[in-house]
Amino acid sequence: MKAWLLLGVIIASTVTADLLQSHEMKRHGEIHDFGPSGLRRVLGTLARKKNVILAVTFMAVSFFAFMALVQVADLSFAVPASAGSLVIETVLARLLLKERVDSRRWIGAALVAGGVWLLAL
Repeated sequence: MKAWLLLGVIIASTVTADLLQSHEMKRHGEIHDFGPSGLRRVLGTLARKKNVILAVTFMAVSFFAFMALVQVADLSFAVPASAGSLVIETVLARLLLKERVDSRRWIGAALVAGGVWLLAL
């Protein structure tokens, strides 16, 4: 039971972090100046963005939950099961971020969902 709870925390925090990061990067736009001063300016700007800070926080939560998961469950369970975040991210990318998701990605997400379902048996 503890393994499934940790898995839920991992998936929820990973999905949240990725959505926040993607949203903020789209708001920021493309980077054109890759010189040292340009990169410093971009990093400084992004470091002050609430969504980026939250994304990093959620990534840290996901990392530490994963570390706890591998202490109570086999790695052969933890890694494939945590890939379940890909399924949720695919759906939310389409619904929330209005991204175009092609059929290959939908098929891949369905295969991952099937694999996670097999792990649950």
